[in-house]
Amino acid sequence: MSCKVIAIENQKGGTGKSTTALNLGVGLHNAGKKVLLIDADPQGSLSISLGIKRPDELDISLATVMGNVIDNKSFEDDFGIIHCDEGIDLMPCNVELSGIESYLFTVMSRECIMRTYVNQIKKNYDYILIDCTPSLGLLPINAFVAAESIIVPSQPRILSTKGLDLLLRTYSQVKRGINPDLKIDGILFTMVDARTVNDRSVIESMRETFGMKINVFDTFIPASVRVTEANMEGKSIFAYDNKCKVADAYRNLTKEVLEIAAREKARFRNDGSR
Repeated sequence: MSCKVIAIENQKGGTGKSTTALNLGVGLHNAGKKVLLIDADPQGSLSISLGIKRPDELDISLATVMGNVIDNKSFEDDFGIIHCDEGIDLMPCNVELSGIESYLFTVMSRECIMRTYVNQIKKNYDYILIDCTPSLGLLPINAFVAAESIIVPSQPRILSTKGLDLLLRTYSQVKRGINPDLKIDGILFTMVDARTVNDRSVIESMRETFGMKINVFDTFIPASVRVTEANMEGKSIFAYDNKCKVADAYRNLTKEVLEIAAREKARFRNDGSR
């Protein structure tokens, strides 16, 4: 089984990373893919959005797994993985991951701990999505090293988009120094009110600024109270309201992500046949 690993990151909080990880993951599952979500944010927002009401009470989480990797302890592939009602798997997270991040500064090959874990389990999945913490510290860098590509959710606000330069600098450093195959699948605009001139103009400006170098997804995720309601219910938007405009948007995003993967596979086959 060939697995694609995608990190979902923006160092600015409140851009819809966890919502995108959840709904893209379920969208990929609905398209017939086997999917694992890794919650790599100590706040545990993704875990909570999947119905785990008190992630801090979990006996096993990503912190446990990364601690085992650091200590060179063996464990089964499904160790700590939760099989969710909507057909996706979850490696949950809680506040203990903050301690692991601090500990990483003392560890050899500190940027590669998550990659060691992902490489062990990726044979079991078609897609692994990593929901990153809103920072550019060692946890997101671990995710970038483990991943093949990055999706960057961003609100269409001037202040939200200004921070992209710093993220792109970190991406370039990881690509140059540790993970030369890392790519950016695209910038995804979230919480968009297409009725406002501001949102439309920021999106258009971003397409002009980054469009030649970085893909900007055709799909944008509209602002909707249905997203908040679904998260509070511990469900994806598909399970909560399958016919709403946000569900349609995430279905379209899923198609775009699958098309990117299909083009990459075709390019790889063509390169291999030369």
